[in-house]
Amino acid sequence: MLTTLKIYRYDPENGGAPHYDTFTLEAQPTDRVLDLLERVRDDHDGTLAFRRSCAHGVCGSDAMRINGRNYLACKVLVKDLGTTEITIEPLLGLPVKKDLVVDMGPFFDHYREVMPYLVNDEEPPEGKERLQTPAERELFDDTTKCILCAACTTSCPVFWANGNYQGPAAIVNAHRFIFDSRDRAAEPRLAVLARQTGVWSCRTAFNCTEACPRDIKVTQAIAEVKRALVRRKPSARR
Repeated sequence: MLTTLKIYRYDPENGGAPHYDTFTLEAQPTDRVLDLLERVRDDHDGTLAFRRSCAHGVCGSDAMRINGRNYLACKVLVKDLGTTEITIEPLLGLPVKKDLVVDMGPFFDHYREVMPYLVNDEEPPEGKERLQTPAERELFDDTTKCILCAACTTSCPVFWANGNYQGPAAIVNAHRFIFDSRDRAAEPRLAVLARQTGVWSCRTAFNCTEACPRDIKVTQAIAEVKRALVRRKPSARR
């Protein structure tokens, strides 16, 4: 079937204004949007820029807006969209470097701020690992699934309005360690998230949960971090 792709284009090196290019090509219902983008680049315009890596929904590099919603291009089939007219745009809220490629620097700056790694300077039990019960693991099991695609953060209207907002992905990754019984750095993470640009900026729009390609309960994780802050001390919210 004939499918029309309307693709956002921007090349700052050429000094041109952002615009859309349209390509019409034959597609199968089971083709992925990523397949179509690769066909456009291979057969129609070799200058088209977009990110991709594993192409199996694991690396998160090909997150983009498809018909107005954040997706991984490698996971969306043409038949899933219910139309043969597909508009493809870069993620919102991050600077566009070229075409569908955005600058992920601000996103990873927020991610690094929450110390997204296990912190524990205590000596482990002799000859043993630091063990957890299944119940302890369950507390943060969902948030271990994040692939840092930025689909949740760039679907958030608070982030669009204020790029200093920590964002759902950073909060999800903080949650993963705050609730890990082996970790000893919950306090500094909560201190970061207690700031004006932290979890209290969340307006519970649920866009982040809807956008997550790994079906993480993002809004629930943010609410759990808020509750952890309230338990921490009454003055945590500011």
